[in-house]
Amino acid sequence: MNLKFLGAAQEVGRSAILLDDGKKLLMDYGVKISSDKPEYPAEVHSADAVVLSHAHLDHSGYVPALYNHMAIPTFGTYPTLKLSELLLEDSLNVAKKNKNWPGFKKREIRTFMSRYVNLNYKVPITVDDFNITFYDAGHISGSAVTLIEREKAKDNRRIVYTGDFKIEKQELHDGAEIIKSDVLITEATYATREHPDREKTIREFVEKIKETLDNGGTALIPVFAVGRSQEILSILYRHNLCGMTYLDGMARAATSIVANFPRFITNSDTLHNAIGETTRINDRSDRHLALGEPAIIVTTSGMLNGGPVLDYITRLNRESNILITGYQAEGSNGRSLIEDGFVTIDEVKRKISTPVTTYDLSAHAGMSDIYRYVRESDPNLVLCVHADNESATTLADNLNLEGFNAVAPKLGDVIKVS
Repeated sequence: MNLKFLGAAQEVGRSAILLDDGKKLLMDYGVKISSDKPEYPAEVHSADAVVLSHAHLDHSGYVPALYNHMAIPTFGTYPTLKLSELLLEDSLNVAKKNKNWPGFKKREIRTFMSRYVNLNYKVPITVDDFNITFYDAGHISGSAVTLIEREKAKDNRRIVYTGDFKIEKQELHDGAEIIKSDVLITEATYATREHPDREKTIREFVEKIKETLDNGGTALIPVFAVGRSQEILSILYRHNLCGMTYLDGMARAATSIVANFPRFITNSDTLHNAIGETTRINDRSDRHLALGEPAIIVTTSGMLNGGPVLDYITRLNRESNILITGYQAEGSNGRSLIEDGFVTIDEVKRKISTPVTTYDLSAHAGMSDIYRYVRESDPNLVLCVHADNESATTLADNLNLEGFNAVAPKLGDVIKVS
């Protein structure tokens, strides 16, 4: 049995791992979003099936390209299908605007959807020689930790692929279930640092919003459409702030999709109530009205690289604040705003004087929870992925000191599972 690492090996982005045991099972096939143009995983010439851990484009964004030359099933949860469709359609539009070739057309997205097989958590399915079971990853709606077992194998190995996971409770997720494994492929994104106390962070976030509103300003909150926007709306509802909240951009459609699958989130009533109290922005005239009064605006894109947020950011009054709650990749407008106070709009660099505050509300496991997952999963082999070189190798080195056999594979590495 071989595992080939086609992406997300000592890097964050383009997750893609090929399990080859006679039959070939591809775990995710995503893109890496960069400031210039997307980077793609290594090419897959043949596979028997795809397992999709969740909808974010760094895991799903290149799956349709497989359907240029293959006719295979993709297995994932119900929300992952609808959220992936939303993100993939948007990625086509972005690629067209930026004059990039995304590797597939709308036809391949339709084929991907037609060959998609919806699975529930904890309901095993047999695919060729593999038994596949999904468990809640606690990351976003529909995210799954995947258990792969060999059908009828004498020396059956339990291969667990975490995808992106979070053990700590969020507003809409109770956290990942830890699964016993022989081989554990784990994300290591935050393997070298902890997240701050979540409730304390939320209190500070809410206090800043209230201060902004009291001063007559706009609290502008850029969000990732899938996951973060629903989390923010739920926080705002819990603190009685949705009545002053406007929702704009792709976050509107993503939130509706998540709400339509209540079995895949906790506190679904909270999200439904938040939606009911929030005002949807439908056009530029609505944006003008939202800016005309003290208000909270929750809008895409989360890294400020496009979307309605750029329509708002240059029109905020002096009492406004920009509240950033998500990771800002190197080269993104969000990173530039935080570090230098500039964003680029229509190829023009613009100085932004509005104060910016960051809040760590990550949907990824922090350092201690990554180690906890490994220890309780108790594998014979740990493969550390979805992290930069430092985080991946540090996790592997420390786990080796604890007595585990751990490796931080590099791009293109093939690891034999004996």
